[in-house]
Amino acid sequence: MSHFNKILVVIDPTEDNHKALSRALEMSEKHPCDITVFLTIYDFSYEMTTMLSSDERTVMQNAVLEDKKEWLIELIKQTKQNNTNISTEVVWHNRPYESITRAAIEGQFDLVIKSTHKHDSLKSVIFTPTDWHLLRKCPCPVLLVKDHAWPKNSKVLAAVSAGTDDASHALLNYEIINHACFMAGLLQSDTHLINAYPPTPMNIAVEIPEFDTVKYNENMKNHHQTSLSKLALDFNIDDNKTHIVEGLPEDVIPEIARTLDAELVVIGTVGRTGISAALIGNTAEHVIDNLNCDLLALKPPDFISPIKV
Repeated sequence: MSHFNKILVVIDPTEDNHKALSRALEMSEKHPCDITVFLTIYDFSYEMTTMLSSDERTVMQNAVLEDKKEWLIELIKQTKQNNTNISTEVVWHNRPYESITRAAIEGQFDLVIKSTHKHDSLKSVIFTPTDWHLLRKCPCPVLLVKDHAWPKNSKVLAAVSAGTDDASHALLNYEIINHACFMAGLLQSDTHLINAYPPTPMNIAVEIPEFDTVKYNENMKNHHQTSLSKLALDFNIDDNKTHIVEGLPEDVIPEIARTLDAELVVIGTVGRTGISAALIGNTAEHVIDNLNCDLLALKPPDFISPIKV
């Protein structure tokens, strides 16, 4: 079973309602953990102050960092309601995702929590948002939260690829369900499994007239259903809480999450980077903008972050 003993909470200073911190405190009430409230700041104007020496600029930056740290301490005083051990960290960095990922690695955190919101799709391709970078590059689980409550007796939806024969994907499936069951325990909720399977390739049906598309689709569905039922059995999840749906994951997962009124979706991401990430993206990235609930994204156990510490 998974345990989030050290949580890194990323603060967005532009928010009035600090969703990430609220979610971390809510989790700590149900599962004791240490929380570090993290803020990364950068002001280009300080770098461009040519009239000041390097040492003078450093002094000014440190003054800003100290001011923000005092602000974090006051924020914690206003929101803290239990005996959770909370520390603060403020860093000066012009790439938030990089500073967050480095902090997660150096501090050996078990979980990063960050608030999120809907992105403009075109802008996201050209200027990748911080949370997309985290989904690709942060080695530890990333919980992206939206502005909603976590009521009791809700549902946690684990998105898996049950029909795969790939060993790394199979291992990731177990990690996804393991984390989903842990979070369901915190939420006092049920764990559901969702598996999207690909539709019949239309080009085959056109090019090969004798190709039986109905039989192909039926065999594909049965294959995924059998594989998903085995996964469910391994985690003592009732078969009536498994969902096999034809279609693309980025369409199917949000649809089932809405149907179930799930509070959390747990998904794996391979951390695709470079041109392929810009043009194709990752399933988790496509899913999150269509979800009205939180998303917990996991990397494969053998994932190595491209961010060097």
